[in-house]
Amino acid sequence: MNEPLAQRLRPKTLADVCGQQHLLAPGRVFRRTIESGKIPNMIFYGPSGTGKTTVARIIAENSGMTLHKLNGTSCGTGDIKAVLKDIGTLAGAGGILLYLDEIQYLNKKQQQSLLECMEDGTVTLIASTTENPYFYIYNALLSRATVFEFKPLTPEDVRRGLENALHKLEELDGVRIEAQPEALDALAAACGGDMRKALGSLEFAVAGAAETDGAKRLTTEAVRK
Repeated sequence: MNEPLAQRLRPKTLADVCGQQHLLAPGRVFRRTIESGKIPNMIFYGPSGTGKTTVARIIAENSGMTLHKLNGTSCGTGDIKAVLKDIGTLAGAGGILLYLDEIQYLNKKQQQSLLECMEDGTVTLIASTTENPYFYIYNALLSRATVFEFKPLTPEDVRRGLENALHKLEELDGVRIEAQPEALDALAAACGGDMRKALGSLEFAVAGAAETDGAKRLTTEAVRK
């Protein structure tokens, strides 16, 4: 099964992430904190496709802690308890980091089950949500975490991501791609600040692009169609 382009090209470092420079630019408090290795409990709040999951994965993979990933749309209290069983064991000796996507879908009882381990530091939580956390997340959990807002990407941010994606597509798939600058501008403007949507559209457009002289040609007309 082929992975979606957004998954295949997910950035590996904070420097590779497009946008969110109010958090990720060198010298910003958020970035300095992450690079210090002392990871606090955090909640990432913002629209889809703005890098919340990507940044959380980068932090988790470089933390040295045992990583557990859950999604609020599908996990239950039993899944959370299974993570907590690693506390005090060899598997959790370096610390436990729980990445919880779409936390807004957990009910109050499920969110409360995390409080004690967050309080004593045995589990570090990084959660993400597309909904306002001050309405959808239990107050006691909010008091133990810091909320960071992820903003919609600008067309310039998305354009940079599309250019990077084209270069990586050529390397990964062994195909030459010639894209009209206006075609990338059109894609960047049409995605509403959602990088995942932009990359999905790019993948579709490249797959259907006409090929001449051994190169796929991505035109503005094809993108608009």
